[in-house]
Amino acid sequence: MKFFIDTANLDQIREANDLGILDGVTTNPSLMAKEGIKGTEAILKHYKDICDIVHAPVSAEVISTDFAGIVEEGKKLAAIDPNIVVKVPMIKEGIKAIKWFTDNGIKTNCTLVFSAGQAILAAKAGATYVSPFIGRIDDSSWDGVELIAQISHIYRAQGFETQILAASIRNALHIVRCAEVGADVCTCPLSSILGLLKHPLTDLGLAQFLADAKGMA
Repeated sequence: MKFFIDTANLDQIREANDLGILDGVTTNPSLMAKEGIKGTEAILKHYKDICDIVHAPVSAEVISTDFAGIVEEGKKLAAIDPNIVVKVPMIKEGIKAIKWFTDNGIKTNCTLVFSAGQAILAAKAGATYVSPFIGRIDDSSWDGVELIAQISHIYRAQGFETQILAASIRNALHIVRCAEVGADVCTCPLSSILGLLKHPLTDLGLAQFLADAKGMA
């Protein structure tokens, strides 16, 4: 399973990249705003700065909701760097745009997916990635990881090449469960990635090893 970091913070992207396990980045307008990035030119430059750090897929989201607007924005985003993946919402005009992007060699990430039916449409349109938001599904008293498992089963049965990108990850356990059920990619905050490192027995064992080593000195 590939690891993407879900942020627009350059320091966090560098830290995750330095771990040696980072495979890409996802962003959205909310994450850009959180970093104080405003204005079209500043946003485009920020995407380029991210691409210069990771040299891997970087999802850049459109804000238009009509076909022509999505395509126009997507073309501008794709021109920033070969690693840009155009992030398109799961709406009727978005599906039409994803098909256009697919036909014109532009990679896409279909976002705001909450059902298997939506995931099927995204795959039929040729989306490179489909992003089910499992944390938000959990918030609605449904099982987000179960949706990942369902989509994985359908994609394997039908031979779809679209990669399942588990999004809205809230903790390290989400990552493990998504890996178990066949997610191709997991995008999450740096805190969730670092959470995979933690186990009390590791801390106790290391403390014992260091104490024993000190006693041998």
